[in-house]
Amino acid sequence: MIVVARVLIDSPLPQLDRLFDYEVPASLVADAVPGVRVRVPLRTAGRVVDGYLVEVHTAEAPERPLSELDAVVSSVPVLTPALYALARRAADRAAGSASDILRLVIPKRMVRAEKAWLAAGDADASAAEVSTDAAAWADGVLAAYPGLSGAVAAGERLALDAPPRPAPDRPVGAWADLVAAIAVRTLADGRSTVLVVPDHRDQDQLLTALAGRAPDDAVVRDDARRSGPERYATYLRLLTPSPCIVVGNRSTVYAPAHDTACVVVWDDGDPLLAEPLSPGVHARDAALLRQELEGSALVFAGHTRTTDVERLVQLGWVRDLRAARRPSPTVVLSATREGESRGARVPSSAFAAARDALHEGPVLVQVARPGYSPVLVCADCRTPARCRHCTGPLRARRPGATPDCGWCGRSAPAWTCANCGSVKLRMASSGSERTADELGRAFPHTRVIVADGAHPVTHVDERPALVIATRGAEPFARGGYRAVILLDGDRMLLAEQLRIGESALRWWSNAAALAAPTAPVHLVGVAGPVARALATWTQPAYARAELADRAPLAMPPVIRVAAVEGTVTAVEGALSAVRDAVPTLAAPAGAILGPVPVEEGVVRALVRFDYAHGKAVAETLRAAVVAEALRGRRAARRGPARGANSGARTTLRVRLDVPELDL
Repeated sequence: MIVVARVLIDSPLPQLDRLFDYEVPASLVADAVPGVRVRVPLRTAGRVVDGYLVEVHTAEAPERPLSELDAVVSSVPVLTPALYALARRAADRAAGSASDILRLVIPKRMVRAEKAWLAAGDADASAAEVSTDAAAWADGVLAAYPGLSGAVAAGERLALDAPPRPAPDRPVGAWADLVAAIAVRTLADGRSTVLVVPDHRDQDQLLTALAGRAPDDAVVRDDARRSGPERYATYLRLLTPSPCIVVGNRSTVYAPAHDTACVVVWDDGDPLLAEPLSPGVHARDAALLRQELEGSALVFAGHTRTTDVERLVQLGWVRDLRAARRPSPTVVLSATREGESRGARVPSSAFAAARDALHEGPVLVQVARPGYSPVLVCADCRTPARCRHCTGPLRARRPGATPDCGWCGRSAPAWTCANCGSVKLRMASSGSERTADELGRAFPHTRVIVADGAHPVTHVDERPALVIATRGAEPFARGGYRAVILLDGDRMLLAEQLRIGESALRWWSNAAALAAPTAPVHLVGVAGPVARALATWTQPAYARAELADRAPLAMPPVIRVAAVEGTVTAVEGALSAVRDAVPTLAAPAGAILGPVPVEEGVVRALVRFDYAHGKAVAETLRAAVVAEALRGRRAARRGPARGANSGARTTLRVRLDVPELDL
């Protein structure tokens, strides 16, 4: 009998995404426990590689001897069985590799941090105690949603519409108090909560809401902004058998917190929750998989409702739990009045609201783009000004400055119009800086604050000020803004994206939630279903209408979409395999779109399929990726003299759950 270790190799190669068997030598039997980091020989590569030991068992000695485990890197089991099961499930659903997901979750080993954690022993394993006042506060906040506490304790899947107002006693939104109350109540019951938010601004609000209400040692901050030793120490803290509250970004959804009772995903429509790295599993999908595996509660909260969550609500998979009293901001659809110029950017009603509100406190003005003038056109024929090197749009950083390209950054001192030959430029749009300049002249002796990517501002005080912010960069004002003006809504809706209505409604709703109670919110120059949904604060109804419109067109999220990219031969082979695996995809017209050229020698195709066929499509595409990788490896071995196509690009890339039909 021999001891056999099953190892997951940490490699991006798709053909290595499986468990390999190794014999454990007698000297390593004591340390070779499931979850530890190991080094193993890889015969095909002729070298030693890193991996995770997943399983250990005894077996009869095989006829062909197994390679021996080379070393146990650390005695700390960093890969829990639950984390491996979740990574494996998420990777299989997305036709990816489990090691790619684990690379996002498990930080690199830091020896000093690990030694400090081992030296502490069981000191960190004590149960966190929530004060009576904090538990009473949490129960009071949750009482606004009848049945919420019981639903979380029962492990239900819920969709919540967060209250759109600032918190009464702290410089955070009321949504942060709601999410913090769920975490505090769960911690008081002796279990952990994982809170997933899009960016550091939301994370800071949650940490502020939790301060003084949950024990400091029970609140774990998890994000990539921390140093390597801090991240590793944080991860080791999660492995401690003690309940905690984890607050972090998209990869935090995999956090192996002890006895997780609830996972909360805030604002799942934010693109920052979509993982850009392979295999590209959205935090929302990972949370659904985790809930299914662990039986923990799952809460999707936000000021708007995405069509993805609304689809699950319609199916009955997620329950829509509503507040006893549903507050909403005072939204005014502002339009130009009789006698005003139709080109007026700020109608008189919105201007008057801002003027009156500035007597009491800050006023928020949301704009579409940063900079001074993001778009320039020919002054004579109105043709958009383009860079002669890369055809990117030209922009002006300040009045009278030489325009430069928004793509490559090259300046254009001697620009001429390709259409009429004119050398005169005209500013066709106003960014955050130009808007601040214009409103600063309209409201003299008033503070003007610009908040965008180049000027990050997280908080403003209660003194009167005009705050000009791009969408998503709005600072938080204690007590709320006395008025909110939403500009450039018509420009936002012009983007050629399937979900632009959803996105615009989310931008506007999040900005409206920053307003003080009874403060006016003016949406300028927009009409139609999106504007009505904001004015009546019925975002779930808008999501339902969007789903109804997309169903006959077979658009996501009614169906799933996979993008397949690679050489013509590789893509055609993958599509043929999909047709054989799921015969129904070969029948409907438009089930497979493309392939179309992307660049020289590379094409892309889209595969649209029902959720019921997801497993078959994912397995087939994954098999095609592995087969293409092996084919490319064999071609590389033959060399340029023996392989006619050895220099060709052979990589096949697959991405499932593409949000847009973009060829």
